[in-house]
Amino acid sequence: MSKRFPGRHVSPLRLTVLIVVIGGLVFAGFQGWRWFADNQGEQRSPWFAAYVDVTATPFYAFEQPRGEADRDVVLSFIVADPADPCAPSWGGAYSLDDAEATLDLDRRIARVHKQGGEVLVSFGGLLNDELAVSCADGSKLVDAYASVLDRYDLAAIDLDIEGDALTNTASIERRADAIAELQQTRAEAGTPVDVWLTLPVTPDGLTPDGTDFVASMLSAGVDVAGLNIMTMDYGSSKPEQQSMGDAAVDALDATHRQLGILYDRNDTPLTDATLWSKLGVTPMIGQNDVVDEVFTLEDAATVNAFVLQENVGRTSMWSLNRDVTCGPNYYDLERVSDSCSGVDQGDQTFAGVLGEGLDGRPLNAVGATTAPESLPPVTTDDPATSPYPIWNEDTSYREGTKVVWRQNVYEAKWWTKGDVPDNPVLQEFETPWTLIGPVLPGETPIPVPTVPPGTYPEWQGDTVYNQGDRVLFDGLPYEAKWWTQGDSPRESEVDPDSSPWAAIDAADVVVAE
Repeated sequence: MSKRFPGRHVSPLRLTVLIVVIGGLVFAGFQGWRWFADNQGEQRSPWFAAYVDVTATPFYAFEQPRGEADRDVVLSFIVADPADPCAPSWGGAYSLDDAEATLDLDRRIARVHKQGGEVLVSFGGLLNDELAVSCADGSKLVDAYASVLDRYDLAAIDLDIEGDALTNTASIERRADAIAELQQTRAEAGTPVDVWLTLPVTPDGLTPDGTDFVASMLSAGVDVAGLNIMTMDYGSSKPEQQSMGDAAVDALDATHRQLGILYDRNDTPLTDATLWSKLGVTPMIGQNDVVDEVFTLEDAATVNAFVLQENVGRTSMWSLNRDVTCGPNYYDLERVSDSCSGVDQGDQTFAGVLGEGLDGRPLNAVGATTAPESLPPVTTDDPATSPYPIWNEDTSYREGTKVVWRQNVYEAKWWTKGDVPDNPVLQEFETPWTLIGPVLPGETPIPVPTVPPGTYPEWQGDTVYNQGDRVLFDGLPYEAKWWTQGDSPRESEVDPDSSPWAAIDAADVVVAE
C-alpha cells in the first residue's frame, strides 16, 4: 500500500483558492479571520476511484491499470448468496471461495495492493439483494460484512443502496446497527473502516427515501465517511434541455445542502468545506439506461471542474469496464453495453477526464472521526449593500420576487408570507424559496418598484367590487376581473384562472401614476 501522506506541494488551484480565501477574510474583518483560524482541520484531498463490475463478461483486468486514474478501484457488488441469505457472494454468482478459484480475484486484488493501488468493495447494487435485505440475523449480518473486510484486507467499504432496498425499513435498521457495531469493533482493534453511502439522486438532490436512509445511519451511530450520489438515470426529474454535466452539478449542490441539514439534525453541525469533502459523485459514463441520457466527455469535464472548485471529496464512475469506444460490431449504441461506453471517446478515457487533478487517495484519512464544528457567525444584512429588499416575515412576496437573507439572494417560487428563506427543509418542494447565490462584494440596492400604502384602498371582505376596481392586499396590488364580493385576492396567486382578481405588477402602477 502506498504512503497515505505523499509529499505535498502548492498547486496553482490551491494557491488561487488561498488568495481568494485570504481576500475574503480581509474583507470580513478581524473576527472572520479569528473564526477561520480556529476552525481549520485536516481536509481529505479529493480522490478518484472508478467502479469495476467484477462479474461482468468479458472480465475486466482491473489489476492492469491503463494509467494513474485507473490505479484505485471500487469492486462491485457483494450481495447475499441466493442459497444462503447471510453468506456474501459476488453478484449472487460466486461465493468468495468461488471467486478466488474461478476469477482469481484474491490474487488480482493482492496485485493491485502490491502496485500501490487502493481497493474498496461495494455492497448492494440494483439487481440483487444486499446482505441486510436477506439476512435477518443481526449477529450473522455483522459476521458477513466482517468476512469480506478480512478476506480482502479492506479499510473502506461502499454501501450502494437503491431500488426496493431503499424502502425496506427492517433491512435499513439491521444494516445501520450492523455497520455501527462493525465500525466500533474495528476502531477498538486499531483497524478502523471508512463507510461510504452511495444513493440515487435527482437534480434536486436526494429523494425522501434517500434522506431517511442517511438519517437512519447517523442515528445508529455510523460515522459516515461520505455520501456518494449516483448522477445517472434521472428520467423525468431532469429538464429535457439540461446537460448531464449540469444535472450532476445541480445534484451535488442540492445534496450538499441536504447533508448539512441531516448533520445539524444529528447534533453535528459541519462547515460547508467539510460537507463538500464528505460528498462524492458517480456518473454513468456514455449511454445511460435511460435512452435520452448520454454522459459525454464534455459532461465529464464539467463535473471535474466543479469537483476541483468545491473540493468535492470523491469522484467515481460506472464503470471501468465501459471506459472505451464501442467496436464496429456493436451496432445499437442506444443499448447499454457492459464493455463499452456507447460514445466516441477518441484517445481519451472518462477516468482520465474525471480524475484530472484529483491527487488524493481513498484511504488517506481512514479512521478520521466526524465531530461537530464551529460554524461561521451569522452576518447581519445591511440594506445599503443588499441588491434586493431584506426578507421580512410580515411582508407578502409574489412568485419571482427576490429578497436578501443572511447574505444570500433568494427568489420566491410562489406566493409566500412568513416562510424563512433558509428554513432547513430537506426537499426543495417544501420551501417557497430558491437560493440564487450570495450577495456579492460592492453590491448596492437595485431599484424595486413598490406600491405606496394608500395608492389603492385595502381589500375588504364585505365590499362589492366591480370589474376594473383596484385594491391592495398585504401590500400587493390587484385588479378585479369581474364583479366580486368576499373573494380574497390571495387566491389569484394560487389559481389565477378562476380567481376574480388579477395581480398587478408594481411597475405598471408606477407608470400609470
